[in-house]
Amino acid sequence: MKISSVRLYCVLALLLTTASPALAQFKPQSVNEPPTGERFGIEGFAGFWSPAADMVISSESLGIPGSRIDFKKDLLLQDHKIRDLRITGKVGRKHKFRFQTVPINYDNEGVTVKRDIVFNGQRYSVGVPVNWVTEWQTYRFGYEYDFLVKSWGFAGLLAEAKYTDVTARLATPFFSEFVQAQAPIPSIGGIARFYIVPNVSITGELSGFKLPESVREGYRAHYADLDIFGTVNFNRFVGAQVGWRSLDVGYLVDEDFGNFDVRGMYFGIVARY
Repeated sequence: MKISSVRLYCVLALLLTTASPALAQFKPQSVNEPPTGERFGIEGFAGFWSPAADMVISSESLGIPGSRIDFKKDLLLQDHKIRDLRITGKVGRKHKFRFQTVPINYDNEGVTVKRDIVFNGQRYSVGVPVNWVTEWQTYRFGYEYDFLVKSWGFAGLLAEAKYTDVTARLATPFFSEFVQAQAPIPSIGGIARFYIVPNVSITGELSGFKLPESVREGYRAHYADLDIFGTVNFNRFVGAQVGWRSLDVGYLVDEDFGNFDVRGMYFGIVARY
């Protein structure tokens, strides 16, 4: 046997001897191990939402019916970006607590009214300059139970309490009026997430609540929240998210009416610990 062949066999034997303990210690990833984006105790999301807003209100006062005021047609509302903050805490593989706040604020100054409108008992005549502001604060407190958890994703149920505070104010050089609606709104829904690959997922969730007028005459309300988004996880700690969301809130209390519908794309960063 040649010297070179002996040396080759010796090297192979040495490599096999060295690799044996490493192979013995190696354990393949379990199919039940959570995907990259699910390995966290606390997850935070911060981003910007760019929705198109459709907002209509009517406010009666002193027996004087209010006009249906369309904020885009009558008050020249301009769409803009909105901050979005979400926090999710996981207390078990199937149990999560969620919080979200979305401050939705619009305003404009010196808008010339193109038709007579009545708001909260006051008449705003054609040609009068109007300053206005609307503030819509929404807070979501929720619990998520994932009844189906697999390596490819999960499906779960949502139980939430949404607190909504809507204020609209119209002012002229001569007078100012405002209306405010505040209400805690319970809602239920579902969520599902599918991992295309271990680091990329698609999620859809829908929650809502509807109180028909049959429950109480002259009073009805609805709340619908649809969110569809994709997430790219760079690692278990950081990811990027892009999605589309629709938020629809409406109420009727005696002669007061309001419908607030905002929907559009959003983008943000996800951080986990």
